[in-house]
Amino acid sequence: MSKGNRGRDRAAAKRIVEQQKAAERRRRVTIWTSVGVVAVLLIAGLIGWGVLANQEKSTDASKVNTPSVAVDDGTAFAVGTGPVTVDIYEDFMCPICHSFEDQTGPTITQMVADKKITVRYHPVSILDRASNGTQYSTRSAGAAAAAAVDGKFLEYHKVLFDNQPEENSDGLSNEKLIELGQSVGLGDTFATAVNDKTYDSWATKVTETFASRGYNGTPTIVVNGKQVEGPNNTLPTTEVFTQAVTAAAG
Repeated sequence: MSKGNRGRDRAAAKRIVEQQKAAERRRRVTIWTSVGVVAVLLIAGLIGWGVLANQEKSTDASKVNTPSVAVDDGTAFAVGTGPVTVDIYEDFMCPICHSFEDQTGPTITQMVADKKITVRYHPVSILDRASNGTQYSTRSAGAAAAAAVDGKFLEYHKVLFDNQPEENSDGLSNEKLIELGQSVGLGDTFATAVNDKTYDSWATKVTETFASRGYNGTPTIVVNGKQVEGPNNTLPTTEVFTQAVTAAAG
């Protein structure tokens, strides 16, 4: 091959390399421009979503009907006047909550009668997913709030657990909730509150407060601010609960 041909080949090769480098630079610019556009759109979308979420949260908060007799930032119903505070977070669809009531309920009742404890019941709705879309946990918590306003919380609390539906069923209908209320002396104002879902949004607020306090399962039992559990995060026995109350009392 002549020197002239070799020179032309080197020049051609150089042009090809330069063209490839230029194409690579254009490709990089295009990629980073696209990434930038996507990032801007994503940020804008997140900002828009955040504003919308805040608006919805604000709207929801304005619609919450807090029961007039609720305590602890409007999230619970108090029973008793004792010096030790016992907070019980429970879902009326939760079978373990029912077990705790059967197991330790009589001891709690006696402690209240002896003026050893004040119990604050927090009806939460973490098991709405387990009622085939009927939101039974929310509806029953709202019904319990209506019963509390009419002075029959404990009576209604008991009858709800006595008639607890199975998880993954439809739960009890509003008609049945009203019928149970009538069985403990509740009347028309209670029935209207159940049918109108007066306290359903309140039940959602209680559940959000429950989560914000770091709890995620029911029943959650707290004695003077300290969560009480059995070994390996199990349901506390009546003995363990009693020991916690005794320790809190000093």
